[in-house]
Amino acid sequence: MFGLGMGELVVLLIVVVFLFGGKKLPQLGSAMGKALVNFKQGLKSAQDDKDEVTASKESDQNPPTS
Repeated sequence: MFGLGMGELVVLLIVVVFLFGGKKLPQLGSAMGKALVNFKQGLKSAQDDKDEVTASKESDQNPPTS
């Protein structure tokens, strides 16, 4: 994961605890989780919009022949 080993992750966790304090970590984790969910929803929405536009363009280029 990003070239970080277990030792580096432990040191990073200790630094985060010192910076934000133990009481703020649950709030920080919750906020980051919500931000990640919103980001993923935005990506999915953008992909759905792109697929919809692509399908619309394809149907415009190939009109039905009756």
